[in-house]
Amino acid sequence: MDLIYAEATPPGRGGVSIVRISGNGARQLAERLGGALPEARRTYLRRLVEDGEVLDQAMLIRFDEKASFTGEECVELHLHGAPVVVRRVARALERGGARLAEAGEFSRRALLNGRMDLVEVEGLGDLLAAETEAQRQLAMRTASGELAQRAVGWREKLIRAGALIEASVDFADEDVPDDVPAEVFDLVGQLIVELQRELAGFQAAERVRLGFEVAIIGPPNAGKSTLMNRLADRTVALVSEIAGTTRDVIEMRYDLNGLAVTFLDTAGLREAGDAIEAMGIGLARDRARLADLRIHLSPDGGRVDDLWQEGDLLVRSKADLSVGGTGLMISAAAGDGLDDLLAELSDRLRQRVSQAGVISHDRQRQEIALAVDSLNSVAGQPAELAAEHIRAAAASLDRLLGRIGSEDYLDVIFASFCIGK
Repeated sequence: MDLIYAEATPPGRGGVSIVRISGNGARQLAERLGGALPEARRTYLRRLVEDGEVLDQAMLIRFDEKASFTGEECVELHLHGAPVVVRRVARALERGGARLAEAGEFSRRALLNGRMDLVEVEGLGDLLAAETEAQRQLAMRTASGELAQRAVGWREKLIRAGALIEASVDFADEDVPDDVPAEVFDLVGQLIVELQRELAGFQAAERVRLGFEVAIIGPPNAGKSTLMNRLADRTVALVSEIAGTTRDVIEMRYDLNGLAVTFLDTAGLREAGDAIEAMGIGLARDRARLADLRIHLSPDGGRVDDLWQEGDLLVRSKADLSVGGTGLMISAAAGDGLDDLLAELSDRLRQRVSQAGVISHDRQRQEIALAVDSLNSVAGQPAELAAEHIRAAAASLDRLLGRIGSEDYLDVIFASFCIGK
């Protein structure tokens, strides 16, 4: 493969900038600039020199082939964190035969060289994109190989079941134990239960990875935009005494006790006064219907009946202007009751993710679902057909790990990676 390089730290001024080099000739190129690097995984302080010009004084670390992140010969250059230093060293690397890596190319090489499997790559991508603690934890479980280890265990059971069936076919006239069919069906039954458990936790895990959407809905002038601004701690939505001020759906990302939540401020729900407001109300209803949860906000604590779903929150607004009342009450203008509202919202969303599994990508869900379908077809089949269904389930797990048929997914997966990873 080509000799590639990229800055592994964020571009811009900082204390240290790390530039990675990977591919055949990485050590030779680094030593041409910085001198001998005799031992791998040792740190060397070197002056980087090109044609007699000192480029920087840097720390260099080299990694042998099959013992690096990419599985190739690699070198890291720890430079002073000035953009001009990085640019100057980059020109020297390019003159030495290296090219700038594409987004995700280091991770792609790690996959192709067997240093990572496909689900670990997806976990790494999720980790790089993580915004909240819950997203980090989920991504670490996948990136560290938890799902891959489970998939290997599932596949071992399939191999055992397949071998028992093959033996019953190949040696039908010989002494085959009578309990072979029973063990096969027992293994298949165990696998179906385990795989269905993973599928059951998919939706919750996907919401952790992508984040929840919470729509704030209610009549005009209920305080929806005021609540949105209070949550954002800045003005993100116009607030006016004129009913129908909000027309578009306004979104705001929020870290709710480690869960990623996008709050949606929507148009006041009423009979529209003009065509533009009608479009805004229609959009509000569509987004609210698809949201994970709705906050029904109104001065009287009522709800929007046609949008009500189990798990929604009823919240009474403008509590500073009213006397009495029960349930959740807030004054977004004064900030009263917001802690109680967020605590209740957090509890409800936490309950939804309490059973989250490891699979959080639809690709992963599809492969496991295909494996379950194949295994459900084993019962009542003759040995030859049962063996074929078991092989189909094993192929689904191989695709899950990227051992076969992963090429179609790679460009999509690595499109979200940064250059240098």
